Amino acid sequence: MIKKDAIIKRAKDVLKIEAQSILRLVDKIDSNFTRAVVLICKSKGRVIITGIGKSGLIGRKIVATLTSTGTPALFLHPVEGLHGDLGIVTKEDILLAISNSGETRELMPVINSVRHIGAPVIAFTGGLSSTLARASDIVIDVSVEKEACPFNLVPTSSSTAALAIGDALAIALLAEKQFNEKDFHKFHPGGSLGARLRETVGDAMITGKKIPRVLSGASARKAIEEINSKNVGFVLITDKKNKLLGILTDGDVRRMVSKGISFREKTVDEIMTANPRTIDKNVSLAQAMEMMQKREITSFAVVNGKKEIKGYVHLHDILGRGGSVSITMN
Repeated sequence: MIKKDAIIKRAKDVLKIEAQSILRLVDKIDSNFTRAVVLICKSKGRVIITGIGKSGLIGRKIVATLTSTGTPALFLHPVEGLHGDLGIVTKEDILLAISNSGETRELMPVINSVRHIGAPVIAFTGGLSSTLARASDIVIDVSVEKEACPFNLVPTSSSTAALAIGDALAIALLAEKQFNEKDFHKFHPGGSLGARLRETVGDAMITGKKIPRVLSGASARKAIEEINSKNVGFVLITDKKNKLLGILTDGDVRRMVSKGISFREKTVDEIMTANPRTIDKNVSLAQAMEMMQKREITSFAVVNGKKEIKGYVHLHDILGRGGSVSITMN
C-alpha cells in the first residue's frame, strides 16, 4: 500500500537538506570567489568548464548561464578532451573543473594538459585537500554535510551546491561586466537566446581559401600538414568537383598515433572518416549549436544539395558573433 504521507515527508526532507546545503555555502564565499571573478573579468579568452557524470551535467548548465549573461563559455568533456578536443584550449582561456571529491580520475590528465598549455585552473570541489584542489590556482569550496540520498551516495546536495555557486559566479560576473537589461533583452528577445540566434550558418561560415581541404588521393602527410596550416582541427577531403567525401580531425590523428598506426605510404582516403556531419547554410545558429551539443562536435562542413562544399562553421566562429557577449558549447 502506498503511504502518501511518507512520500510527502521524504520529498520535503530532500528539499530541506538541499536548501540547508545552499545556505551553508553563504559562509564559504571568501576571497577565492572574488579572485575567480576578477580572473575571469580580466581574461581575453573563454571559461572552459569540465566535469564528468552529474558534475558534467551541472557544468553544461553553468555554461549556458554564463554565455547568456555575457561571459563566453563552453563545455569540454574530459574524455573527449584527451582524444583531441584539448585543441580548443588556449592560454588565454580559463578552465573551471567541477568534482565534489576532487579525485575524479578522468579530470587530472586534462588539468595537467591545460596547465602545460598555460591556462589557469579554477576548481569547484568539496575536497579542499584533494588532488584537484592542489593542482588548481583557485579553489571554490562547494562542500556539503550530506547528500539528500538516504545512503549518502547519489549526488544531490553536492550537485545542487555546485549549481548554486555557478549561478552566483555568473551573476557576479554579470554585475562586474555591467551587463544590463538592454543587453539581456538583446540576447533574449521574446524568451529566445538572443538576436544573434536569428542569424544563419551562412552568416558565420568560413569560405574560400580558408577552408582546410585536400583532394581525394592526397597523401596522409599532406592532409596532416593542411590541418596544421589552417589550425582549425580538421581537414575536409573532396573530389575534383568539390564534392565532400570525408573528414580527418586532429583527434583522429592522435588516436592513430597512440595505436602505433603509421601514416607512411597511406592516402588520406585510407584514414579519413567518410560521410562526415554536414549542415545547410540556411540553418539558424541556434540550431547549429544545439546540433553540436547533441553530437558533441565543434564544427560542421557546410554543403549544398549536391554535397558540394560551400564552407565550414566552427563553434568558435559562432561564439565570436556579436563581440564580447557569447553563447554556448566536440
